[in-house]
Amino acid sequence: MALTLSKNQSISLEKTAGTGLTTVSLGLGWDPVKATGGFFSKLLSGGGNDSIDLDASCIVLDGDFQPVDVVWFRQLTSRDGSIKHSGDNLTGEGDGDDETIHVDLQRLPADVKHLVFTVNSFRGQTFDQVENAYCRIVNASGKQELARFNLAEKGKHTGVVMASLSRGGNGWEFKAIGRSTNGRTAEDLVNLAIDAVRA
Repeated sequence: MALTLSKNQSISLEKTAGTGLTTVSLGLGWDPVKATGGFFSKLLSGGGNDSIDLDASCIVLDGDFQPVDVVWFRQLTSRDGSIKHSGDNLTGEGDGDDETIHVDLQRLPADVKHLVFTVNSFRGQTFDQVENAYCRIVNASGKQELARFNLAEKGKHTGVVMASLSRGGNGWEFKAIGRSTNGRTAEDLVNLAIDAVRA
């Protein structure tokens, strides 16, 4: 059974998976808040919040916390081909993961030590308009969910550094972060991602 992590909690993925990991997927999901009431409440809430366009991204860092690459909706595959993005979901409607980032751990260059997963609103929609946001890490070879982090906080922020995957002496460690920001693109979140991993 998958673990549900709290903010700043981390786990060893190798220990949780029980075997050596080769490929993992990070799934991100969210739903638009359903507007209640009549015409005026929908007007005040931004037209009823029928869709929320959040963007999942992966910021790739080396051992010195320097950015190496960014995988996001404008670059769906890392330059070395080890990280692939499922593509942009413009609404957040439906059950399950809205966007997925697949990572081939065996193909990652040796100098890559940290993968930081972020989610942000390119259109500037705030997390007051989002509910049921989560990220989960899955052992892709067996489709086994290893850990999940549910983001309960609402607010006027437009982005969140959700989680990180870091390579250490004992394998890969997954950490729930949940640090909010007002960046609208992955590039806006790079410095905050570095700070979050260093903390």
